[in-house]
Amino acid sequence: MRLTTFTDYTLRTLVYLAVRPGSLVTIAKVATAYGISVNHMMKVVNQLALAGDIRTVRGQRGGLMLLREPGDINIGAVVRRCETSLAPAGCFDGDRCAIQEHCILKAALAQAMVAFIRVLDGYTLADVTQNRVALGDLLGIAGGDGMAATRRTDRCASQEVGEVCLLH
Repeated sequence: MRLTTFTDYTLRTLVYLAVRPGSLVTIAKVATAYGISVNHMMKVVNQLALAGDIRTVRGQRGGLMLLREPGDINIGAVVRRCETSLAPAGCFDGDRCAIQEHCILKAALAQAMVAFIRVLDGYTLADVTQNRVALGDLLGIAGGDGMAATRRTDRCASQEVGEVCLLH
């Protein structure tokens, strides 16, 4: 499963805001940190605000910030909300296939998709940003906004450093 660019940018935006808890951040700052077009970011921010994940403040001193706690933002729910289709192949969306009547592959792909989402459902924004200081350094946020690094959970102990971040 490959996530759409919109979903990727949505997750990146949430990560950035989680690294800067309680701070108003401009769309331009997030876009610059990731090398993303401001126009794309505006669409992402609009959807995040409509979903109730972020708060936006207009004006010269405006910006955006998380509206909910990172532990209350489920990664699987964000992905399901952003993706227009989670169908792993055309036959799931009604495309005709010559072997459709006896295809076992379709069942295997369906199981894989369920497993994919189930894994994402096991993570919150807090889980994927527990290394805030390192993420802040990579994003040009001094010291992860001064937040102390938190210990990795047992669930992530067997992964290589950096793999905990689903986004790059």
